[in-house]
Amino acid sequence: MLPNKQLRFNKDGFFKIVQFTDTEYLDDDHGFNEKTGKMMRDVIRAEQPDLIVFTGDVIGSLRCVDPEQTFRDVVSVAEQFKIPWAAVFGNHDSEAGITRNQLMDVQLSHEYCVAKPTEENLSGSGNFVLKVMSREEKASAALYFMDSGSYSTLGHVGGYEWIHQDQIEWYVTQSKNCTDNNEGISLPSLAFFHIPLPEYDEVWDTKICYGEKREGVTAPRVNSGLFTAMLEMGDVMGTFVGHDHGNDYFGDLHGIKLCYGRSSSYILWGKEIPTGARVIQLQEGVRSFDTWLHLSDGTVISEQPEHQPVGKS
Repeated sequence: MLPNKQLRFNKDGFFKIVQFTDTEYLDDDHGFNEKTGKMMRDVIRAEQPDLIVFTGDVIGSLRCVDPEQTFRDVVSVAEQFKIPWAAVFGNHDSEAGITRNQLMDVQLSHEYCVAKPTEENLSGSGNFVLKVMSREEKASAALYFMDSGSYSTLGHVGGYEWIHQDQIEWYVTQSKNCTDNNEGISLPSLAFFHIPLPEYDEVWDTKICYGEKREGVTAPRVNSGLFTAMLEMGDVMGTFVGHDHGNDYFGDLHGIKLCYGRSSSYILWGKEIPTGARVIQLQEGVRSFDTWLHLSDGTVISEQPEHQPVGKS
């Protein structure tokens, strides 16, 4: 186990992340959990990641009598391999009779979990930043984790929740601190949350994207401004979400890559798309990242199909 749970670039200067999203474990009665668990173990063995990230809907909202144990069953895959991991929560995670704060306590109780408690009086549960250290023991990259909530609490708005203003202010403060501690140069950074931003629709409609869009982008109905804050801070190179099981595309909007993971769930909600994971690789000292998909059948997709924006051939 890493001393003080500190993340580091490896001896070759790389740091690899495997993103699992929407695993949606249930009280298993159709073999879904077993199949998802096997897929995760196969991907981990093949990719040998330095960090595993679960981007929400770790457990399902239906047929989940013991949500704490079900959550532990999912993350036991990472624990089994003794690999550092962290999770953000999705809309389904708090629908099974357990609160997000309780789930955060469950998460933090695991030996290889590297998540951190959310600051008091901050919206959501699971807002934290992790630094990736260089071989010279200097912070060389930052990973932001944010709780995108569940459903709107404003009756006249409806739909899904959004990342709140105090969370955005928290991100800006953390970003400034990282920059100040890096001689005024922003750290190459990534951000992980569950529900996509409204800009995920914009990038598909206006920019060249790579991957598939088999369902609509179910973003919040209001735009709270997180993308603008990241653009102004100049540190976040890419965001990674789940939520929409049929989508796995990414595209560059104003210098930030907006990326979907590949759904890790065998509960397909009518979207016939093979399950798998997204892999993300950082290189020390480089302000960019590589990403590819690793599917349940072992296929690695390094070049996803190109999608031209609306109105262009």
